[in-house]
Amino acid sequence: MGKQIGLIPRSLGLFLSSTKQRFIMQTFELNGELRSDLGKKATIALRAEAKAPCVLYGCKENVHFSVVEKDLRKLLYTPCVYIVKLNIGGEICEAIMREIQFHPVTERVLHIDFYQISNDKPVVMEVPVKLTGFAVGVQAGGKLTLVVRKLKVKALPVNLPDEITLDVTELALGKSIKVKECIFEGFEVVTPPEVVVAQVKLTRAARAAAKDAK
Repeated sequence: MGKQIGLIPRSLGLFLSSTKQRFIMQTFELNGELRSDLGKKATIALRAEAKAPCVLYGCKENVHFSVVEKDLRKLLYTPCVYIVKLNIGGEICEAIMREIQFHPVTERVLHIDFYQISNDKPVVMEVPVKLTGFAVGVQAGGKLTLVVRKLKVKALPVNLPDEITLDVTELALGKSIKVKECIFEGFEVVTPPEVVVAQVKLTRAARAAAKDAK
């Protein structure tokens, strides 16, 4: 169901993610209806019917369509990320969400941009980060912080992970994990290399304990 991957922080010399099973990104099925009238009045009428206008890019021609708002709930209001299997007027393709616009007051979906993907071309997506393990730095009185909740990864669709799991068991007090210190099998993290993903900070209590020990 998934591949075995590992993460090795070069500078720390630690194995921060014990080899784990990586589950391939899940697929979310979504039905759409082709739009012929793209004018402002038609868009207003569409939203009055509780539908959201969308555009599918990456095809020979951009495809304008609409989806029922309630069908988007499980896709949008979740920590998970999905490959979207679109059925637009009987035509089926796989895509990823590129941009979502929300109403500033009501938070209703105003517009969604999708991008069609294919198995032979890599794509870039944001994937949630999950920490596991009881860090030695926390045991020493520090506080573990997940600084970045999602990382941008580049991979073929078949290799996209549904999450990135980091084992922080050996993460010491005052230490951090940066993107450049991480190596994965099957996909590449394209978030800037100096970005801190997680760290164990020295708390006031730990500082006081250190002073008392001296």
